[in-house]
Amino acid sequence: MTDAIRGFWVATPTPLTAEGAVDPARLADHALRLFKKGVNGVVVFGTTGEGTSFNVAERIATVEALLKAGVAADRIGIGGGFPAITDSIALTRSVLSLGLRHVLVLPPYFDRSVTPEGIEDAFAAIFDDVADDRLRAYLYHIPQVSGVAIPTQVAASLRKRYGKLVAGLKDSSGEFKQFQAFRAAAPELAITVGNEADITRAIAAGGAGTICGMANIVPELVKGMVDGKDVGARMQAAIDIVVNTPSFAATLKAILAAQNADPGWLRVRPPLRGLSDGKALKAKIDALVSPAIA
Repeated sequence: MTDAIRGFWVATPTPLTAEGAVDPARLADHALRLFKKGVNGVVVFGTTGEGTSFNVAERIATVEALLKAGVAADRIGIGGGFPAITDSIALTRSVLSLGLRHVLVLPPYFDRSVTPEGIEDAFAAIFDDVADDRLRAYLYHIPQVSGVAIPTQVAASLRKRYGKLVAGLKDSSGEFKQFQAFRAAAPELAITVGNEADITRAIAAGGAGTICGMANIVPELVKGMVDGKDVGARMQAAIDIVVNTPSFAATLKAILAAQNADPGWLRVRPPLRGLSDGKALKAKIDALVSPAIA
């Protein structure tokens, strides 16, 4: 098993049944299709996967189903951040027992007045209580969504304290200067980017690769970015189509529904509202993907 997430990983949406439960069979099929397109692994229950809408038991049951469906444990990462650190501990222990190692951990969110010292204390409490050398944890920095940033000095200190257990960091801030700051403060961390437009230059600057959502619908373009090909303009155009909508997650699901002729992908959990049809969006995306990747 790899010691850190590197290369081309996808943050997957979470498909739902008509009753609103996780549909692991549809999720497993999606992951296996992505692997055939050059994807190295998938991260479930992140921001793209509406992760904060699913409890510990649901996440564990989904991992168990994915493993039974043939998705290898070393190709699965899981969102493990909760406001309560006890939930992060419980989830992490459970997935480690199932053979997973890669856990993305948000700082506890909701209270936005916390200090850097408090953020480090929260991460340390999780790692100390789990106390398992198999863990490969990834600090998850997405302050524009979570409301709580991970200070660069905290990332550096945690890597120094825990070594390879704190394997990496996912920078989804969308600010390349922030990526550079993390690289400078903690060069031993495997830092992946969530902003697809930054993939090529982040890798060139020593980044570990990407964990991103757009790869669900345009894996060819993202693979082109990972490989350093000249597809940046098309990638940005595809990003603009999706982000200029009320909900990134709901829009991705609508496009997946159209791409796969599968309306089951349209379902989201409250408080999100699903789109009724993604065919027009799919047509715009197809126009960007269809030219040959140089």
